[in-house]
Amino acid sequence: MKKLPNFIIIGAMKCATSSLHEQLNQQPGIFMSELKEPNFFSNDEEYHKGLELYLSHFQEANLDDLRGESSTHYTKLPTYPHTIERLQQHLPDAKFIYVMRHPINRLVSQYIHEWSQRVISLEINDSLSQNPELIEYSLYTKQLQPYFDTFGQDKILPIFFEKMLSSPQIELEKICRFIGYTKQPQWDEELNASNVSSERMIKSAWRDIIVEAPGLKQLRRLLIPKSFRTWVRSLWTIKKKPELSTENIEKLTTIFDQDLAILGSWLGVELTCNNFQETVQNSSLNWVNTTRI
Repeated sequence: MKKLPNFIIIGAMKCATSSLHEQLNQQPGIFMSELKEPNFFSNDEEYHKGLELYLSHFQEANLDDLRGESSTHYTKLPTYPHTIERLQQHLPDAKFIYVMRHPINRLVSQYIHEWSQRVISLEINDSLSQNPELIEYSLYTKQLQPYFDTFGQDKILPIFFEKMLSSPQIELEKICRFIGYTKQPQWDEELNASNVSSERMIKSAWRDIIVEAPGLKQLRRLLIPKSFRTWVRSLWTIKKKPELSTENIEKLTTIFDQDLAILGSWLGVELTCNNFQETVQNSSLNWVNTTRI
């Protein structure tokens, strides 16, 4: 019997999907893929490796486990245009969890990540025109509409990053009810969130090999003063959080407010960049309307 995933965390990028993946994996009777982001249905090179390799990520699950994975590439239009059709072909009955965040904050966090991975080298304000995906991935209704059209709104659960931070247990229970988990889940406070400072470190293969080499970490601490180690680390990091210009904040607010107006109509609330955090933290949001864009 093939062990297909029952549900997928489909994004959005930089919205604590890794933390949610780990939290769900802690619950008895839920099996999350060890590889957090298989990206099977989005990335052509992964898809062409075949379904059997993808299913191997779930081989260790029990037959009665709820099985899930988390691939933020699944909500990265227009970068990965074939995701929906592939999901429909192989997982027509799957449920999907989509985590959203204040769109500008998400954009900045993505920029930091892409900078650290050497995907982007430009300053953040210059990168907006050169890297349109920074904006595209925060256009939540654009990413959601194909899922509504293909699977129906009842198969997609809206979750918000800000609400998970303020009420993690409540949100975990909401997610577990949605995927059909009948036990009482428990949010694990001991699980470490992603290290923000490490995300701001630029990628370096040779440095990472040296840093992770057995025994060297302890040796460095013994022989090299902390002040010097801190200075060396600073050479690889963004010195401060990137700041968007006032002009760009205004432009982005105009763009995202148009998208949030549609999202808000789907959720039965008035949603803008200015009221986003307060609204999502203080409301229990679910779909009430899915008027087509």
